[in-house]
Amino acid sequence: MVSAFYGRTHPSLPEVIFRDLVKKTLTEDLGSGGDITSERLIDKELEISAEIVAREPGMLAGDSVAALTFKTVDPNLVIDQHVFDGEVLSEGAVVAEIKGLARSILSAERTALNFIGHLSGVATATNRMVAAVANTESKICCTRKTTPGLRGLEKYAVRVGGAVNHRFGLDGGILIKDNHIAIAGGISKTLELVGDTGPDIGLEIEVDSLDQLKEALELGAKSILLDNMDNEMLVKAVRINDGQASLEASGNVTLGSVEAIASTGVDYISSGWITHSAPVLDFGLDVIRR
Repeated sequence: MVSAFYGRTHPSLPEVIFRDLVKKTLTEDLGSGGDITSERLIDKELEISAEIVAREPGMLAGDSVAALTFKTVDPNLVIDQHVFDGEVLSEGAVVAEIKGLARSILSAERTALNFIGHLSGVATATNRMVAAVANTESKICCTRKTTPGLRGLEKYAVRVGGAVNHRFGLDGGILIKDNHIAIAGGISKTLELVGDTGPDIGLEIEVDSLDQLKEALELGAKSILLDNMDNEMLVKAVRINDGQASLEASGNVTLGSVEAIASTGVDYISSGWITHSAPVLDFGLDVIRR
């Protein structure tokens, strides 16, 4: 069953999401004195060409963020993009060529590589998880367990990897968690207090037992999060649900466990691992001529 709580179609990455972030991260790296090593060693007029090269296979994400990083340092740099977001990278693949002043290119290098390394790592991990459940009906989605300040970029990388976004923030839908239920005084009271959310606000409720699941279904819940249930319990939950509500499995979902979870028949599987623990994809910048 499809739930309105999850994003289905997504725009490309608007620059407004990361423009200020790029400036802040460059300021963090350049400090007040700039790249004092390059300034001492490299003539200010020297122009070079350099390539961003993938050191390992994976999926690219963050091409526009890396490009803006170079352009923020020096608007006159010329960037020739060879590979674009969502494309699969082989080891040694040339992602882009940058031409212009050597000092400018080296000043932006680390920040640009940090962005595409992290975002491509998220996209690669996500894509591998999506591939692991490809023979099932389950869909992979992310969580709010993101790096502070990078949520927009990380959720974009998740989409690039082929998964769907859960709500972006606390204002993206009503997700009733265990603490809400404890404070409100039970599932019935919680749903009574929430009332009718209408068609524009998604509503999902978390349960951690089969009894809670039955109660939520009896009260008309249409999107239910099954929290930290083992696979045997998930199978029972799917059987009890019998298509009445959209079911999401959550809790300790990794690349090694996701296929077995999907085989239980749940509709969605949410994973914080794809954003908070995805390995960085290794890139380098190689000078090809001066």
